[in-house]
Formats: sequence, C-alpha cells, structure tokens
Amino acid sequence: MSIENIIVLIKGGGEMASGVAHRLSRCHFRVCMTEISKPQAVRREVSFCEAVYEGKKTVEGITARLVDSYDQIPEIWDSGQIPIIVDPDTNIKEFLKPDILVDATVAKKNLGTKITDAPLVIALGPGFYAGKDAHLVVETNRGHNLGKIIEEGEAEKDTGIPGSIAGFSVERVLRAPGNGILSNLMEIGASVEAGDMVASVNDFPITTKFEGIIRGLLRDGAEVWKGMKIGDVDPRGIKEYCYTISDKASAIGGGVLEGILSNLNR
Repeated sequence: MSIENIIVLIKGGGEMASGVAHRLSRCHFRVCMTEISKPQAVRREVSFCEAVYEGKKTVEGITARLVDSYDQIPEIWDSGQIPIIVDPDTNIKEFLKPDILVDATVAKKNLGTKITDAPLVIALGPGFYAGKDAHLVVETNRGHNLGKIIEEGEAEKDTGIPGSIAGFSVERVLRAPGNGILSNLMEIGASVEAGDMVASVNDFPITTKFEGIIRGLLRDGAEVWKGMKIGDVDPRGIKEYCYTISDKASAIGGGVLEGILSNLNR
C-alpha cells in the first residue's frame, strides 16, 4: 500500500500530537485529528488544536483545517492539509476505519483507547501497556529514552517535574493561583523580566521569576483551576522557538514514524 493511501487518525491536537501530525503529514500519510470542543493548549502557536477556535492553524508550513462533517475530509486531504474535527469520543474511527490510530492526548492515563481500534495502535507516554492497550508505546519523558519505541511494557512514569531549559525547570512554568477565568496581559512571543505580570486569575497576579520570553500561554478567558499550568517562559529568549516545533515533540514524532514504518516493512 502506498503511504499516500494510509490513513492515520490522531487523538488530540496539542503540542505533542501536532509534532506527530506535522511529521506524518510531511511524509504524505493521510492524517486526521480529533479534539474536544474547548482545547487548552499552552503552546498554542505550535498546536493544531487552535483550528478549533480559528478555523485553521498553520505550524511550520503545514495547515490543519477544522471540519464539521466527515464528508469534508477527502477534500482537505486533496488540498494537502490536515482535517481536524471536534470528536471527544473518537466516533470518527468507525467512518474512517484508520490503518493507524495514535493516542496523542498525553493524558498520562488511558481514557478509552483499545488495541483493537485499528490494525496498528500507538500511544504516547505513561498510562498504556504495549501489547495490551496499544501495539506500541512511545516514551515521552525527556532524557536518554525520549522518543524510544516500546514493544512490550510501559513508558516511564510521569515525574511531574518540567524538563530543564538553560538550567530552569519548575521556575519556568506559570501556574494559576486559584480557580477562575484567565485574563492575559501579554501574548506569546513577548519578552519579560523577573517579576513581570503576565496574566491574572480573578485579579490574582501571575508573574515571572526570571528574564526570558513567553513561549506558551493559554487562551485569554480560559477557565482554569489552582495549580494548573497556564504558561511557559523560555529563558533562552529566542522568539523563533515560540513558533517552531520543540525538540521533544520532534523526537516523539520521529518515534511514531519509526513505529509505523517498522510495522509496515515487516
């Protein structure tokens, strides 16, 4: 079967899912994505789920376009774009009958994916057992095994500790001080100094701890809860990084591609 005829259904449209979708689309697979009605991606500039709000989203030259019916999908594929549909229960799999299903929600637990959902099922990160919940699992923790294909067993458990960038880890993550509605004062790509107020929740300020650039930020007006990640400050201060796929998402996308090709070429 030609790659152009292989259908890959990706559950999720956030940063990691988009890294996977971007790589597979560049390789000419027929990629389709599903999302919930109100996605909450922090790294919005590199997340195809933004198409749910804007109608379309382009990341590094690849565009995802929102569709509201299954019959629109072939037309989107023919235009060289990725269809994305609001379908929290992934009912579309019964219509598309995908050759490959990728659970890229990175929810850290299995929310309903079954190894019988497609001839090849690949899941990202912890919460899945390769050989039981999915045929393959891809490691998502930063470190020596990032992007590695697991054929039997599980990915590493979530550490709860953000990856270190230029020596900053926990400090670079902005979190909601309480439950409420997020009100943004800055945008992704803005330069910040230590102590700058980026946003607030119910008038409680969210400030930065060091100099850098806002790499990710939830949409203004998002409903948040105490401790929820709402933003990400990059100490490297390189604006381009706000709009390009990260090394982590690229490595995971490469792992998924390896898993697919190794399966097809058996």
